[in-house]
Amino acid sequence: MKRYQIISIIAVILSFSIALFIFNNTHLLRAAPNSDIYPQLEKFTDCLQIIEKDYVEKVSPKKLIEGAIKGMTSVLDPHSSYLTKEEYKEMQISTTGSFGGLGIEIGLRDGMLTVISPIEGTPAFKAGIKPGDKIVKIEGKPTTDMSLHEAVKLMRGPKGTKITITILRKTDEKPFDVTIKRDIIHIQSVKSMFLEPGYAYIRVRNFQADTAESIEKALKKMPSLSGLILDLRYNPGGLLEQAVEVSDLFLTKGKIVYTDGRRPEERKTFMAHAPGTFTGFPMVVLINGGTASAAEIVAGALQDHKRAVIVGTRSFGKASVQTIRPLSDGSALKLTVARYYTPSGRSIQAMGIEPDINVAQILPPKEATQAGGFIREKDLKHHLKPQGDVTKKGVTINKKAEDMIKSDYQLKYSLDLLKTWEILNAGKKAA
Repeated sequence: MKRYQIISIIAVILSFSIALFIFNNTHLLRAAPNSDIYPQLEKFTDCLQIIEKDYVEKVSPKKLIEGAIKGMTSVLDPHSSYLTKEEYKEMQISTTGSFGGLGIEIGLRDGMLTVISPIEGTPAFKAGIKPGDKIVKIEGKPTTDMSLHEAVKLMRGPKGTKITITILRKTDEKPFDVTIKRDIIHIQSVKSMFLEPGYAYIRVRNFQADTAESIEKALKKMPSLSGLILDLRYNPGGLLEQAVEVSDLFLTKGKIVYTDGRRPEERKTFMAHAPGTFTGFPMVVLINGGTASAAEIVAGALQDHKRAVIVGTRSFGKASVQTIRPLSDGSALKLTVARYYTPSGRSIQAMGIEPDINVAQILPPKEATQAGGFIREKDLKHHLKPQGDVTKKGVTINKKAEDMIKSDYQLKYSLDLLKTWEILNAGKKAA
């Protein structure tokens, strides 16, 4: 049998298989009875035959089909993609274990590889990589038409090895190179501490399987709170269910978020429940341009219910839900299946959460000697030492918290806001 006849038979089989897949899995034809799917499948098989027969080099059918699937997902949205078997394994490693890399969450924005958020404490964060930075080259290789997974694969590597990425930033006229040394990326979802007696700080770096449980444990160790700062800055998101559970820790009733997709099972409403709710103290939620996805669900829910004051700068603006659909050969489809909306019905897609109080991050001025030039009692020789309790019992303020407040203007503003709240409420009660 001639080669082109074999190719024709393969193409017909592939065409039939694709049509069968559409019928069984996506119901496209039933949803659109006048669909022109058959002519398009015919065009696909024609192209497959021509490439197989006439292309200058022999190409495997697997490579062509995978390329076609990648092409399909590339015209959908920045967060949908086809994952080869190897890429799917890489994704599972990055979400469940440790890996060597830079520590940045990336996505496609306006067709360009864009930093959603550097993960706090990682090499990328320490190197000054910022949300919104465009990665135009990786080791001199242009990222134009590069998939997210290709980019991730290039940036991953053994601890201690260096990589140079070329960044285009809005505030700079020309791209510039940043050389970063890779490290093992361990992501601890939650950290907590007291900033001052009664004023707690909880930082959520991402939303993984144990995030809500970790926050609940931290809150149970913080009795009689005067105020709480929930820091969601540089949080690229994570699991939708965890965002719902975290929001539910602070809300007694009402909607947390609802999703809307084409399929009935993607239309869900998530509600708050009174049991297990932590109330009785004011809250500030800190956000910035690196706050995305699941983190925006929490900020939007607490803002709409007026449970917290949102402080910082506008968030990233990703209001879509993705699911992973494994395929029979070990590959997978990462597919956007729904949009989500805040309790009041807001869509923040490509808009972001606008803070209640817009506070840009600024570097604190260098402190003058002797607290701004004033000589105080403690500066005098042989001054008397204080007696009695100067802090609340049971709360230890560490040097790390003091340093954080001094170096983080948005955090200091949030703490001052909570303290003002308590003072005003105390004044009302006294009156």
